[in-house]
Amino acid sequence: MVTVGILALQGAFIEHEKVLVSLGVRATEVRTCDDLRAIDALILPGGESTVMSKLMRQNRLDTAIIDLSRKGMPLYGVCAGAILLAKQAEENTVKSLGLMDITVKRNAYGSQIDSFEADVSCKELGNIHGIFIRAPIITDIGKEVEVLGKYDNQIVLAKQKNILVSTFHPELSSTTKVHELFLRLLSHP
Repeated sequence: MVTVGILALQGAFIEHEKVLVSLGVRATEVRTCDDLRAIDALILPGGESTVMSKLMRQNRLDTAIIDLSRKGMPLYGVCAGAILLAKQAEENTVKSLGLMDITVKRNAYGSQIDSFEADVSCKELGNIHGIFIRAPIITDIGKEVEVLGKYDNQIVLAKQKNILVSTFHPELSSTTKVHELFLRLLSHP
């Protein structure tokens, strides 16, 4: 059985566990480098990207995740997780891992009170309901990045080899389509 880890330093990781279990996947929380040894894929959830990046460095998870990604482990970054996986964050407060050739702008739609829900047009998934909470915007992409979903002409779902990112939270909606797409990376990066 496949085991998917969810980075559980801070943020919304429990909701991802529930989705994964509903899909028949073993889910486990990741807080240390030892936890990474038992997983086949990793979700970096939404939360506070600045805090998460500091905690990752303190626990030496940053270099371990970079190493696993380069070996082909599927990674899925959600909202703050997308910021952490980006090649560049426009703000200096976040030290991203630099794994996906995207540039992101934090809190691009505004503060918590500006959070919203909207339908997202997705290339492989059709229209899905997106929940955007202090969401980032992907402002630039490299040649190897495949755009999979847009909202209001902004890229909100994208893939590069073994890495998937969304700027919205599918774990808070009733759809499991994005998680299913992520799980397909285990067999077809």
